[in-house]
Amino acid sequence: MVNKVILIGNLGSDPEIRYTQSGTAVATLSVATNRKWKDRDGNMQDETEWHRVIVWDKSAEFCGNYLSKGSKVYLEGRLQTRKWKDQTGVDRYTTEIIAATIQNLTPRASDGGGSGGFEQPPLPPEPFGGMMGGTGTGEEVPF
Repeated sequence: MVNKVILIGNLGSDPEIRYTQSGTAVATLSVATNRKWKDRDGNMQDETEWHRVIVWDKSAEFCGNYLSKGSKVYLEGRLQTRKWKDQTGVDRYTTEIIAATIQNLTPRASDGGGSGGFEQPPLPPEPFGGMMGGTGTGEEVPF
């Protein structure tokens, strides 16, 4: 069975950092993802989905030090639903993402990102030394 979530979105607020009694950092993030589509009448529609993300330990400290409201992030993790009781004793449920990996996709001003806009990250290098569409003969293929 698989329980995996991959998101690219923007932080809706600064990360909230707390520490457990044993000193482990825990960050809570509010991440927005957007979806655009045309409805039956051809009108553009826009939908924003908000995700509650929990980040632990060193990754949580990274969030507190390097992320802020508006930061574009890439994250991988798993879904978890918790049950809790509200003040009146009614059962409530919260579904959140427990992040295993998080990366900042917002360029820093010193990286030539200018005003900190949300540019796409550079493409990763092509596998096998760029043989896809490159000048290689194809003899380097490992299979």
